This record gives sequence, C-alpha cells and structure tokens, in this order.
Amino acid sequence: MLDKFQIVVIGGGPGGYVCAIRLAQLGFKTACIESRNTLGGTCLNVGCIPSKSLLNLSEEFDKIKNLSSKGIEIGEVKLNLSKMMKSKDKAVTVLTKGVEFLFKKNKVTYIRGTGSFKSKNEILIKDDKNKETIIQTEKTIIATGSLPTTLSGIEFDEKIIVSSTGALNLNQVPKKMVVVGGGYIGLEMGSVWSRLGTEVHVVEFLDHITPGMDGEISIEFMKILKKQGINFHMQHKVEGVKKNKSGAIVSTTDKDGNQKDFECDVVLISVGRKPNTNGLNLEKIGVQLDEKKRIKINKNFQTSQDNIFAIGDVIEGPMLAHKAEDEGIAVAENIAGQSGHVNYNTIPGVIYTKPEVASIGNTEEQLKKKQINYKVGKFSFMANSRAKAIDDAEGFVKILADEKTDKVLGAHLIGPHAGELIAEIGIAMEFGASSEDIARTCHAHPTFSEAVKEAALSVDKRAIHS
Repeated sequence: MLDKFQIVVIGGGPGGYVCAIRLAQLGFKTACIESRNTLGGTCLNVGCIPSKSLLNLSEEFDKIKNLSSKGIEIGEVKLNLSKMMKSKDKAVTVLTKGVEFLFKKNKVTYIRGTGSFKSKNEILIKDDKNKETIIQTEKTIIATGSLPTTLSGIEFDEKIIVSSTGALNLNQVPKKMVVVGGGYIGLEMGSVWSRLGTEVHVVEFLDHITPGMDGEISIEFMKILKKQGINFHMQHKVEGVKKNKSGAIVSTTDKDGNQKDFECDVVLISVGRKPNTNGLNLEKIGVQLDEKKRIKINKNFQTSQDNIFAIGDVIEGPMLAHKAEDEGIAVAENIAGQSGHVNYNTIPGVIYTKPEVASIGNTEEQLKKKQINYKVGKFSFMANSRAKAIDDAEGFVKILADEKTDKVLGAHLIGPHAGELIAEIGIAMEFGASSEDIARTCHAHPTFSEAVKEAALSVDKRAIHS
C-alpha cells in the first residue's frame, strides 16, 4: 500500500517547512519532502543564517582591531578562519535540527529525497541511494526555492569561481576577490571578506548598486562601503572569466568600450537567482510556467492544476525567506477555508552589512513613476543620542508619506540596526498609519528608534533634533 497524505509539501526551506507546520496545526495529514540531508533550505543551510553568522563574526573581528582608539587596549588580534567557520557551521546545525524537532512536535512526516510528480496525485521520491518510492496526495504545495544564476559561459567550481555557497566556505582568506554584481548578496559577502583582509573589487553593469533600492540610500550606501575599502567599478560588463594558476582573470568592458582585466584569487558571481523548477516533471502534469520559468499561480497560490499550489522563490515576487514564510502560512490557511493573505506592499528588504540597509513600501522613484504626490521626512543618525554615544552614527532614516492624507507609503533606512527598526514602520503601514501616528508615539530615550520618530516629525518639518 502506498503512503497517503492529505497534503504534501515539496521543499523544506523557510516557505516549505513553515507551510507544513501550519498545515499540521490545522489538522491535515502532512508530509514534507526535502532533497538536502537537513531541513531549512538555502536560507538556513547556505544563505541567510551562515552569511549572518560570518557577517557578525567579521564585524566583531574588525571592531576588536579598532578598540584602542576608544580606550580599550589589547594585544595582537589574530584571525582563526577555521574556528570562525566552525562557529558558523554550529549555528546552521542548531537551527536545522530545530526545524526537525518542530516537525516531530507538530507530527509532520519528514521525507528525505528528491520529489517529482508521477501524476497530479502521486509523488515519486528518489533518495540519495537512488531508491525510489511513491506516495499519494490529495494536494501538493511546491516550495522548491531557487538556485544561484551565473553568466553565460561561466561555471561555478565553488573554489575559484564561486556562488554565495562557495563564498561561505572558503578555507583561506583570499588576497583579492572580484564580486560580479552589486546586489544584496554580493555586497554582504564582499563585506565579510573585506573585513577579514581581502582586497575586494565589485564589478557592476549598472551605474548604481542595489538595483530597485531607493536612489538616495543607494548613493549613501556606496559612499560608506568605499570608505570601508571596497572598490567599485560601475558600468562594466563582464565578458568572461578564465582560471589560471594563481586564481582567475575577469575580463570586462566599460561603458566606453575600453577593456579591463582584473586578476584575483576568487571570483564571486552574484548576479541573481533562478526558480528551482527543473526536475519536478511539471510539463507532464500540465503546470504552467512563465517566461522566467516561474510557476504561474492565481491569488490563492493555485497553479493551472487546482490541487497543486506554489509559494516562495518559484513564483513571482522578491526572493526573500520571510516572503516565502508568509505565503506558506497564507496557502495553508486558504486550503483550510480561512482567509490567508500576504500584503506584498509591506514586505521589508534588509542588507546585513555595516551599516545595515532596510527598505519597505515605495521608493521615491516608484512614487514619481506612479505620479503620486508625497512628502519626505529625513533624520540623520548623526543627531541620534544612542548612535553618537556608541560611535555608530552613519546613515539616516527616510519616511515617505502621501502629500494629502499623510499615510506612510514607504521607508528607507541606512544605519545601526536598520533591519530591526524597519519592523515598526511595517506595523504602521499594515494599520494604514500616518507619519503623524509614528511621530506622536512615545519612543524610549536613548534608542536608535528615536531616529524613526524624528524622521516622522520631519515629514511635517518639525523634527526637534535637527
């Protein structure tokens, strides 16, 4: 007899495992199939979590090296990269095992292996020894995430030419690294290795970094990273990468057609990610894809087959773990007859460099394009007591509000703890708050969050401390 489930989730990343747990909470007999040996997907295993561990550890290393200027004198500071990597790996292990515990607690059946569709109601699972089993399911949710993309003719070897996965596992500090692409992932990983002693060069095709981000924040961000020693080469097109005995040569052409080669030890290709939909046999069962190989869905996350759903990086939208998690809960609740919903206007984006960068809602550029009249409130962390007291005062808070109604339309932060501060504005936007509502909310002193309040006051040109 084949195992039968009411719902099967293919993929155990943030979207998939959260979805499976919520389905089990709602009373469904649920299974989750994961091709890795551990749960958590890209995020926990080779993405969000290990990168944040290395960002934090490299930041601590950099901070300790510069403590003498603040009156704390210590001996020579040495880097033990092997121990640092073990610390990173420990964080990953603890969290992935934690997800496995949550499956047991919520009675989710965890199946190790690679899943694909044999039919609309049958899933073929192949384990790491190529043993095949088939399970039956009434409904299936596809949550197989995404994979790093590369440029034409360039292949990852994860030693010299690396994706973010390889950049998290280098066994020695490169003397020189070229980062191809000035987006979130490239700048985070470039920051890690720069702080550990690598000469980092970012090669970007556009004339600005962090495409899609508020323009003013992007400009400020690049200024700060330059001060930290990261080199930028804008409007350079990568023509090819060739490995040699010492590493690799990255060949580029600038906007005027001039050729420039960059010799380096390691090349990080960070030009985006693609939906992981190959190998699922979607064509066989009639699940439709768009031109970018993303799965087409309706407002209830249903594909062209009404018993098959999709969430996360395999569908349209930002490829963010928290977006996938919210979609996982929404689709589970919809299947249960509840009113699952995701507000795509209030999904924050965060870059975990130093300083952090966070964004939610509309940028100024988007509001201009939509011809929406707006007001701007800005406040610098240079005038924030807490930030000045701990000598961490680079950046500012920027709030955009509707010119007539004062409703908050977006916010963009660069500065200390920006990734945490953005949550306050997210809640405000969920409740349709005005900048006045934020301005009249009492914020503790001295805190970084006072910069948010002052930016809200600044919308009406009445900031107190600037």
